[in-house]
Amino acid sequence: MARSSSGFVAGLTAVAVAAVGLLAYQASAGVPAGLAERPAASVAPTPAASATPGAKKPAKDPLAVPAASGTGERVVYALTDRRVWLVDKAGKAVRTFTVAPSTVSPPPGSYAVSSRSGSVRGSDGVQIEHVVRFATVQDVTVGFSAAVDGSTPAPDPDKKTGGIRMKREDGDAMWTFASIGAKVVVVA
Repeated sequence: MARSSSGFVAGLTAVAVAAVGLLAYQASAGVPAGLAERPAASVAPTPAASATPGAKKPAKDPLAVPAASGTGERVVYALTDRRVWLVDKAGKAVRTFTVAPSTVSPPPGSYAVSSRSGSVRGSDGVQIEHVVRFATVQDVTVGFSAAVDGSTPAPDPDKKTGGIRMKREDGDAMWTFASIGAKVVVVA
């Protein structure tokens, strides 16, 4: 019995290998001649090719710290991208994450963390934690916070709110990183 089952498995293996080989042959037969004959090295652009007029520029890393955000240790908040970067003294992002913006946004510029609260109720009635405030706009205090229930809902557009909401784990990181006086840079 052992001999017949090993022969059966060997037969199935041979059929499977033959089927894969046939499929590979059929796939290669459908490749256009110019593409099949192109050397692999010509697929990737060379430095000289990217310097020629009309050549495509390499794609920008969407998670890279915005160039116009200054230098040194800072929190960077990009209004358009709805993203925050925690940047160390060397200018390297130690963490980046998306946020849900408030209805009142600070204009681009440099700010400093002015106050912090461990746990409070937000102006929208939601219990929040790790509140890091850095600006006042239209008599509304603007700052980062995380909802205790973990939600990041869009704010009511009819209310003036300054809470830039993030996930709880991002709020923990912000709380540890941004003490009183920490630099916050807002970019468009």
